[in-house]
Amino acid sequence: MIVTLGVLIAVNIVLSRFLSIALWNVKIGFAFVPVVVGALLYGPVGGAVVAGLGDLVGAIAFPIGAYFPGYTVTAVITGAIYGFFLHRSRKLPCVATAILTKQVICSLGLNTLWISLMSGSPYWALLPARLFQAVVIFTAEIIVIPILIRYVPQMFPGRSVGA
Repeated sequence: MIVTLGVLIAVNIVLSRFLSIALWNVKIGFAFVPVVVGALLYGPVGGAVVAGLGDLVGAIAFPIGAYFPGYTVTAVITGAIYGFFLHRSRKLPCVATAILTKQVICSLGLNTLWISLMSGSPYWALLPARLFQAVVIFTAEIIVIPILIRYVPQMFPGRSVGA
């Protein structure tokens, strides 16, 4: 389990820091994939560990800007949300609920607040661009996560994935 989580954390760092589109107020990429795999395999704790340590180690080893612990807290919550919903069920309504919950609480709520605090920009002025990002990410995740649910058990034999 520790080795698997370590590899997922490393993949998360690479996808987040090097293979995503990042502007000062919007970030689009596939760093959610290893977090979802960790959540599928090990539940909320696995998802939270991959997301939280991926953010923390990535910020220390490959800083994009000043480190702000709020983003790490958001990452941990994100992983826990994925784990809570996806470890229980693989059905599409549960997947959609996980993504929507994560987008509302973490992306539109907390991360927009952190950007507002760090940049001095008004929260409500940031929201339209953040909403666009949320729609793009929701669309990508609603396509990719069911594929992960289908193939993760084949990649990790012996592990049950969801219900």
